[in-house]
Amino acid sequence: MNEQATTAETTPNAAAVAGSAIPADELARVTDDIIQALKTVYDPEIPADIYELGLVYKIDIDDDRFVSIDMTLTAPGCPVAGEMPGWVENAVGAVAGITGVKVSMVFDPPWTPDRMSEEAQVALNWY
Repeated sequence: MNEQATTAETTPNAAAVAGSAIPADELARVTDDIIQALKTVYDPEIPADIYELGLVYKIDIDDDRFVSIDMTLTAPGCPVAGEMPGWVENAVGAVAGITGVKVSMVFDPPWTPDRMSEEAQVALNWY
């Protein structure tokens, strides 16, 4: 985690927000905008966005507004493994106020369908 970073694991928690030099209302706006940007990136094999699929494990926003994202894939051998980080960097990098984005692919813990939101489960008829 970056110095004085704020971590959001799907949504920011009070402890993380308290440690940020970014004003709470601005941090909430940026976090919401990042999540909306993530929702524009779709897994090409599953008709749902990566956020609702539960592929985003962690979002860190440091005091300089540099964003670090830990994410995974539905399977380690996913054919877009090399392209997906760039798609995420482009989407999040377009958020107003962000100074940069780094996406790290992680495979621990492995992704499972139970990480999907209810919205994604309904969209895929997996409920």
